[in-house]
Formats: sequence, C-alpha cells, structure tokens
Amino acid sequence: MLQAIDRAEIDIQISTAKKYPRDIQATLNKIATYATMDKETAEDCFYVLRRGGEVIEGLSVRMAEIIAGAWGNLRVASRIIGNDGRMITAQAVCHDLETNLAVSKEVKRRITTKDGRTFSEDMQVVTGNAASSIAFRNAVLAVIPKAVTKRVISEVKRVALGQSIDLETSRQNILKYFTGTLGVKQEYLFHYLGIKDISEIDKEKVFELRATANAIKEGTTTVKETFEKPYLEAQQQAEAEKKSTKAQDKAAAAIAAATNKAPKNVDQETGEIKENENKTTRQQTK
Repeated sequence: MLQAIDRAEIDIQISTAKKYPRDIQATLNKIATYATMDKETAEDCFYVLRRGGEVIEGLSVRMAEIIAGAWGNLRVASRIIGNDGRMITAQAVCHDLETNLAVSKEVKRRITTKDGRTFSEDMQVVTGNAASSIAFRNAVLAVIPKAVTKRVISEVKRVALGQSIDLETSRQNILKYFTGTLGVKQEYLFHYLGIKDISEIDKEKVFELRATANAIKEGTTTVKETFEKPYLEAQQQAEAEKKSTKAQDKAAAAIAAATNKAPKNVDQETGEIKENENKTTRQQTK
C-alpha cells in the first residue's frame, strides 16, 4: 500500500515537472545570485584538499544546497543506513524529475578513535550528520551536469577572492582562525602551503585556506590528516635521509681506509672526516 502511494506521489511530481520545465538560464542566474549574495557565502561554496602533492578543489555542501534549491524539479534525500560500531554509512538519493535520472551515493566515516574506542553517542550523531551532508553533495553534483554549473563557478570564486578587506587583514584573520580556533601550529600551516614566511600568503592562498576550513567543517578531512601528519612525515623523511647520507660517507671512508687509499683527513680507526690539517696550518701561518 505504501509503495503504491509513494509511486503515485512520484508520478504526480514527474508530471508536474514535465508541465513546468526549468529555464536553464534563469536557473544559472538564480544560482549565481544566491552564491554571490555576499563574500562570506561565496567563500563557503568551495573546499580544497592537498593529496599527494596535488591540490584538489571542489564544490562544498553549501554550494550543493544552493544548486539543488535553484535547479528545481529535484528530489533529494539522505539518511544513515549502517552503523557497525566502527564505521557509519550514510546514503543520499537525488532524482531529477524532468530527466528521470536518479543517483544514489554512499559515504562511510569511521566512528572509532586511533586506539579503537567507539565515539560517544553525541559524536556518532555529529559524524553521521557530516557523512549525510557529504553524501547529499555527491548525489546532487552527480545528477546536475558540471557543464551547466561551471559557468557560474568563476563568478562565485571572483566574489570569494574579492577585495572587501585588505590582504594583510585577510592573512591575520585566517592565521588566527587556523592557529587559534583549529589549533594548527604555524609550522604545519607553512609546510602545507609550501612557504616560509607569512608575507608569501597571497589572496589565492587565503582562498585555499578558507576552502580547506570548509572541508574540515564538513568532515571531508581533519586537522591531523591535512596538517599534522604530512608535516611529521616530511620531518621523519628528512631525518632518515640525513642519517643515510652520514652512513654512506662513513662507509666510503671505511672502504678507502681498508684499501690504503684513505685521505689524510680521514681517521683510519673511526672513519670520521677531520678538518684538513694542512689547510689549518696555512691559515695559522698567515
């Protein structure tokens, strides 16, 4: 009985959508109007991640909500379909009533700590909501053609990069947010951006950091995964390379000593390289 009612409701919605089809140009104008209503809204429309040395930029959940609302004749629903105590699974379904294209997307999120403890009930709810939002975004953007939406993206980005406040103020505000609110160490932040000084943060990097903050708020990534882990891994790699170089130098000196070809500035017993004595003597003579 319920299935028949649902089917009848969908049939009526499809008939209505066919009777009142969307106007693509009017829809694009509406998306642009909503997304560029103010600078803060425009900034919330993107997320940025760095993976394997590459910058991945995409449309945020907020942008997907704007697009879905402006697109019209669209059914979208998301829900939690699984929780096994380790992973929570969210599912979203998006149905374009005009084209009769329906897409289902699932998103999984871990609900255990690094030591295997399950999140509290409140944190499971928070994680589930984040997973549902991401599934919603993925389903909407899978149904609505990118060729349609990309026309307004450049305008939205232009507003997000706008000059409402000067660059120096933008730098200080974004640094305060990351180092204060999110607790990211400044050296982690600089390593993430590939810079050595705050003066190297231009408006594009400010935009990237704001988009990265959106990704963290949505649950697409975490502070640890984006900032702390890459920095520590780079430090460990640099230290390993340094030790490897020292070991190679000692091995070369030992081989030279064993073949009676060791330079005069190499200690025959330890293989350590000493300062050139002749050079030191000449400097003292001078």
